[in-house]
Amino acid sequence: MESSLDLTKKKALIDKNSKLSIARQCKLLGISRSTVYYKPTPPSEDEIRIKNAIDRIYTAHPCYGTRRIRKELEDYGIFIGRSRVRRYMREMDIDAIYPGPNLSKRNKLHHTYPYLLRNVNIDHANQVWGIDLSYIGTSHGWMYLVVIIDWYTRFVVGWGLSNTLHIEFVLEAVKRAIARYGKPEIINSDQGCHFTCKDYIELLKSNEIIISMNGKGRATDNAITERFLRSLKHEKLYLEDLHNGREAFRAIDAYI
Repeated sequence: MESSLDLTKKKALIDKNSKLSIARQCKLLGISRSTVYYKPTPPSEDEIRIKNAIDRIYTAHPCYGTRRIRKELEDYGIFIGRSRVRRYMREMDIDAIYPGPNLSKRNKLHHTYPYLLRNVNIDHANQVWGIDLSYIGTSHGWMYLVVIIDWYTRFVVGWGLSNTLHIEFVLEAVKRAIARYGKPEIINSDQGCHFTCKDYIELLKSNEIIISMNGKGRATDNAITERFLRSLKHEKLYLEDLHNGREAFRAIDAYI
């Protein structure tokens, strides 16, 4: 399946002033003509309210699946089916944490790597960095936050905020962190699509950084980064009435 980032790059190549028709250019690039004319519509207030409620429930109870989250939503006056909860969680890039079957078998995706930090003594800065993504809700939409933390100092060495889940803002956060603080020996992440994609893997390898990934369903493998994100939301973001991405950026920057 073609990634949204590849599609965006291809759409940027379309020249409406070219002698070639739009249809011909789309055919040569291998994309649908309808994608060139598509203009995204903003989310409804109802969708924003539900996703922000899901975020609060999931942050407090990351082991909750669609059944329990659907039930918890009733306390917010939200009555929707599991399928809608499941779809929103997928769009928010969150999954319930639970021990799945056959955990001893390695994931067969090309860019997954084993967890390397079990029983490792972390005793100096730039030995291990942890990286993670999180949904950030506002009253008019949502953003996505990437955070990079040094596991020894607990210092946030890099972060970035985006209104999309494109990989570019993750790559830029890693590059800025390396430029400012030097490269770590190891970076640990989950097995999400951003951290198993070719561009991310190549960036780490080009800097000779060892790659470590959480075991499937094991959020405790990246507990330091997960704990920071929960603290950020409970101690700062949930206490403020954030209206947009600009206000979210300022609040996150002030907290860090």
